[in-house]
Amino acid sequence: MTTYQWFVFFLIVQLIHGLGTWKLYEKAGRKSWEAFIPVYNSIVLMKIINRPTWWTLLLFIPVINLLMFPIVWVETLRSFGKNKTSDTFLGVVTLGFYIYYINYTQDVQYITDRSLKPTNATADTVSSLLFAIIVATFVHGYFIQPFVIPSSSLEKSLLIGDFLFVSKQNYGARTPMTPIAAPMVHDSIPLVHTLSYLAKPQLPYFRFPGFEKIKNNDIVVFNWPRDTLFNMYIPADKRYDKPIDKKTNYVKRCVGIPGDSLQIKDGIVFINGKELILPERARPQYSYKITIDPNSTTDFESVFKDLNITDGYGFETPERDSLTIRALTFENAEKLKTVSGITSVKRNIRKGRENGIFPCKHHDGADENKFAWSGDNYGPIYIPEAGKTVALNLNTLPFYKIIISEYEGNKLKVVGNDIYINDKKVSSYTFKQNYYWMMGDNRHNSLDARYFGYTPEDHIVGKPIFIWMSWDSNGSGLNKIRWERLFTTVNGEGQPQSYFKYFLALLALYFVGEYFWKKRKAKKE
Repeated sequence: MTTYQWFVFFLIVQLIHGLGTWKLYEKAGRKSWEAFIPVYNSIVLMKIINRPTWWTLLLFIPVINLLMFPIVWVETLRSFGKNKTSDTFLGVVTLGFYIYYINYTQDVQYITDRSLKPTNATADTVSSLLFAIIVATFVHGYFIQPFVIPSSSLEKSLLIGDFLFVSKQNYGARTPMTPIAAPMVHDSIPLVHTLSYLAKPQLPYFRFPGFEKIKNNDIVVFNWPRDTLFNMYIPADKRYDKPIDKKTNYVKRCVGIPGDSLQIKDGIVFINGKELILPERARPQYSYKITIDPNSTTDFESVFKDLNITDGYGFETPERDSLTIRALTFENAEKLKTVSGITSVKRNIRKGRENGIFPCKHHDGADENKFAWSGDNYGPIYIPEAGKTVALNLNTLPFYKIIISEYEGNKLKVVGNDIYINDKKVSSYTFKQNYYWMMGDNRHNSLDARYFGYTPEDHIVGKPIFIWMSWDSNGSGLNKIRWERLFTTVNGEGQPQSYFKYFLALLALYFVGEYFWKKRKAKKE
C-alpha cells in the first residue's frame, strides 16, 4: 500500500472507532465529537479507561498495536461495568465490534474510580505476561535483535553457533513493513513451522536516523534480497516473493558501499583501484590444493586438527598424494608449507565463467560471454548510490535490471535495442536508494553478492555488536561453550576481546549490593 492509501485506511479506522464509541464518550463525561478526532480520540480514551497517556503511542507502533488493541477493547468494556468472562471473550473475538453493541443497545454506567488491580492470580499473570511481550517486542523491533550464525560464510570471524545481539540503532531502526505478524519471530512460528505473517497489507518503508553509516568492512545483518527460502525450516528450492522485512536474515561483510567501484582480482577485493585492507580480526579463507609425499610418515590428520580446519578436506587421487582443503586462512597456508611431507600449497583461483555468477542470463539477461567472470576474478562494477545517474543500454541493463524493476518498483520493458521505464524510452537511470556489496570471509564457501547482486538500503537490518554466547555442537559437556568468545565484540580493530569476566564481576557486585540493601532495609523496619 502507498502512503496515501495508508492515510485513507487510517481515517477509515478512526471513523469506525468514532461510530462505535461516541455514546460511551458521552457517558464518560466527554463530548461525542472527541471520539472522531484522530490521535486525540486515543488520548481521551486513555483518560476514560484510566490508563497512562503514553499508551497512545503503542497503538500506532506496527505489530505492538496488534497486542494493544485487544487490551484497550477489554479495558473499555470494563470501564463501563462489562467485567464478565463472556464480555472479555466477545470483545476480543469480534475484533472490538462488541463495543458497537454496548454503545447502541446497552444502558451502561461509566465507572469513574475503577480499580486497575487484577481480580485474581491468573489475571495478574496474564497482565504481566502481556506487558512483558509488549516491551520485548518493542526492544526487538527498534533496538536489539538476537541472531545466531547458521553457516560458515564468515568462519574464523564469526563461527557457526555464535549468538549475537544486533543493534538496530547504529544504522537507524527500520519500522516494520509487515504490520500483521506474530511478535518476536521472523518468517515462521517455531514448533508449528507455519508462516508468522500476512503478506498484505504492507506499510511504506521508513527508517529512523542512525548515528553511523555503513562503512567498508562492517559486518552487517540484512534481508537476503533474492531469497530462496519459503521459511527458515524448508530448504532452499526457488526464489520467493516475500515482504522485505520477512526475507531471510543474512550476515556478511560489506566490502562495497554506495559510489564505490569494485573489482576482484585472484580472490582479492579492490575498491576504487586499491586493495581493500581487512581489519586485523578478519581472517579470509580460500580453498587450497595440497600435494604431499605419499611416503611421508607425518600424521596429517593431527596437523589439520591443530589448524582448526572446519570446512573439511578431501583427497583427490587414490594414491592420496593430493588433497583439497576447502577453507584455509593465509596464515595457516604458510604454516602448512613448513610441514614435513607437504610438497606444495597452492591457493585455488577460479577463472573463466562461473555458473550462477551475477549477472546471469537466466535472471538478469546478461551476455555471459561478455561477462566471463568468476567469484575470484570479477568486475569492475559500480555500486549504485542514491541520486546518482548511470547510462542505461543493453550492456549495462543486466546489472541494474532487478534494481529498476523490483527494488525500486518501476515498469521495465525492452523492445529491440530500446529500453522503456514506465512506458518512457530512456538512456539513463537515477537511483532512488543506496546499495551495498556484501561478501563472506570464507570466499570459496559463501553465497554472497557475487551470486545475488546488490543489497538495497531498505533491506538493511542492523549491525552485530557483540557475541553473548558461542556454542560448538562438536564439543562435549562444558566444552560445547566457547568460553573465550563470550561477550566479545564483533566489529572493531585488533583481536576480539572477551568481556565475560567483567560481566561476572558486575553480576556478583549486584547480588552483593542487593543482599546488603535488603539487610539494611530489614533493620530499619
